[in-house]
Amino acid sequence: MHTDLTSARVVLLGRPGCHLCDLARATIHEVAGESGASVAEYSIDDDPDLRERYAEQIPVVFVDGRQHDYWRVDPARLRRALG
Repeated sequence: MHTDLTSARVVLLGRPGCHLCDLARATIHEVAGESGASVAEYSIDDDPDLRERYAEQIPVVFVDGRQHDYWRVDPARLRRALG
């Protein structure tokens, strides 16, 4: 499987049961909702390539197909990226 990291303006890579992923998700949905940016989420457990590449960094956030943040999402930084 090859996950499309450009499927939405903001893409979150995480995995079930990840507390930091839950925090990132909430921040992303709040900030993206302000600007109307599309959001997609994928589990690294569903894609062996992503699991190998990002297992130590989740959650990982991409904006416009480029890696933006990992571990923690700074709302102000995300707003600037989406502005």
